[in-house]
Amino acid sequence: MKLLLDTHTALWLFNDYDKLSPEVKRILLDTNNDLFISIVSSWEVAIKHSTGKLTDFPDGVKIFLTEIEVSPMEIVAILPQYVEKVEELPFIHRDPFDRIIIATALCEEMTIVTADENIHKYDVKVIW
Repeated sequence: MKLLLDTHTALWLFNDYDKLSPEVKRILLDTNNDLFISIVSSWEVAIKHSTGKLTDFPDGVKIFLTEIEVSPMEIVAILPQYVEKVEELPFIHRDPFDRIIIATALCEEMTIVTADENIHKYDVKVIW
């Protein structure tokens, strides 16, 4: 299964493992699954860290990117078709980072790993 981690899922995987549900822990450890993370997640971490809003991951984006690099995750770039898909999404969720993650998952037929209830309201595969 192709899994796209929401930003908070990756942060918790790297820094606060106990916040992950038992199902998510099992799925993330299953080597039959392919793990992906959008480059937008690193952008989100950089912004939140620079504004002081990321207290549970105080080392910022450099360490976040290092954690991704040493993990089995693959970074997904933002492609033009993802941006076009964002335009088609209903305005359930206003967070631009989450909207591009949703669009990426839809375009690439991925399942999003997220606890975000707003993402669950979209017609996209979600696990939590």
